[in-house]
Formats: sequence, C-alpha cells, structure tokens
Amino acid sequence: MKADRQAKIIDLITTHPLQTQEELTQLLIDEGFKVTQATVSRDIRDLRLSKITFQDGTQRYGLPKHAPVSSSNYNYKTIVSEAIKAVDYALNFVCVKCPTGLANAACAAFDELHWDGVIGTLSGDDTFFIMCRTPEYAERISNELKKYIGKL
Repeated sequence: MKADRQAKIIDLITTHPLQTQEELTQLLIDEGFKVTQATVSRDIRDLRLSKITFQDGTQRYGLPKHAPVSSSNYNYKTIVSEAIKAVDYALNFVCVKCPTGLANAACAAFDELHWDGVIGTLSGDDTFFIMCRTPEYAERISNELKKYIGKL
C-alpha cells in the first residue's frame, strides 16, 4: 500500500544516509516492497523530499524543514493515520502506539505537521512520545490523534 511504502521511506531516510534513489529503491526491496525506481521517484515527489547538504559536504535525502500546506500535509496525515494503533496521555505526555517498525516514520510525519503546543517527540520501534507544553495540549493532541485511527 502506498501509505505503508511512504511511511517506510520516511523511516529509511531518517535512519540511513541515503544519497540516491537507487539506494532507497534497494532498501525498500530489501524490506519486502515491490517497487521500481519510477515509483520511488513519485513517492519522493509526493513527500516533498529533498537533498540536504550536510557539514561533511555530502548530500542526502531528508524531510523538508516546513511542510507545505498543499497535498504534502495530506501525505503526512495519511502516514500518521496508517501507523497509529492506540493513543493515550498522562500529564503533558502523549503516548502513541504503532505497528512494529513504523513508530519512527509516524513520529517524523507527525513532526512535519507542526502541531501547536508540542515541545518535542521521541520515537522507538513501536511507540512514540510527544512532550506537550501543558496537560491541556496533551489532551487535545491525544483526542485529535484518536480521530486518525482507522480512517483509511
């Protein structure tokens, strides 16, 4: 499914220093996705990924600093929606449960949506946490994220 593949792409570019579409295509194939370079190229365009120059002079794929308001936000919302299994909060923390291996991608997609009241996020393999400014923000974000469960 496209959303699963795009979530995996975000996961891969945030965990591997990928410089070419060929490298990304091969990693997706290694992960069990049946893709061509043309498919990966379309996904890169849909996700608005770009090459980022690092201090050592190398260029690697990365997420845009600010997600455009256009269809890219739809793609991030799709990834978040596909990856969320359960959401709960306590005090100013929100805990989001995901299928194994998707939490990092879902967390990266969540970050790109730039929610108000978020101080930062921390991701594991099947869970990510959102630190909010206040318990009220945590409750609001938790309630909003629960709306995403099973939407697609």
